[in-house]
Amino acid sequence: MFHKQKHHDNKFIIYKHFFITTIMKKSILTIIFAFICILGYAQVSFNVKAGLNLSSYIGENSDNSKFKPGVRLGVGMEYQFNEMVALQPSLFFSQKGAKYSDDYKGNIADADADVKINQLYLELPINVQFRFNIADNTNLVIATGPYLACGVGGKAKFDGNASVGGVEVNGSEKIDTFGDDGLDYNRFDAGWNIGLGVEFGQILVGLDTQLGFCKIMDGDVPHNANIGITLGYKF
Repeated sequence: MFHKQKHHDNKFIIYKHFFITTIMKKSILTIIFAFICILGYAQVSFNVKAGLNLSSYIGENSDNSKFKPGVRLGVGMEYQFNEMVALQPSLFFSQKGAKYSDDYKGNIADADADVKINQLYLELPINVQFRFNIADNTNLVIATGPYLACGVGGKAKFDGNASVGGVEVNGSEKIDTFGDDGLDYNRFDAGWNIGLGVEFGQILVGLDTQLGFCKIMDGDVPHNANIGITLGYKF
């Protein structure tokens, strides 16, 4: 009796193992088939872009910071999943910062001078794009996603006497924005992109905003904010 019951138990274990193995194989095959279907449709393209930044500061103690123009140059890749949805990582050289006018007192700048702070970043935005056809060979594109950035250079320019982040400057002078021997701004930045663009065939025109999540330096200080206008070509 004992041996008979053990025999039934072994058969049950074998059937159970066979059933689980079959289900797993079918699931894996289904996932592979779906992935192949996605890859079969997906289209990869590349683009180059150039444009203008209008940057300033936002948040705590950002009062009286004014927009400063800068350049924006980059390349990108677009991975299109279907006619509507695509993923677009890009790499930009982006010039940000802010300006302060004469006779301003605050936590960031205490100045009897005109101050222009220049921050140069290598920037990696990763956007999800939603594309809508609005006319023949013309698409409206809405994009959103995070960005990461690393400060690679830049100078702060003073025309007069000023104190920025505790650094005293007398007379016309330029000092490094990043680094211990300068303003000691934080090199790392991250935030969120929201963009709107139009594609005219292979020509791209875009407008986007960026809101930084990281403080520009230690203390009660603001974050980066930027409006970008770009013109690009898709190939």
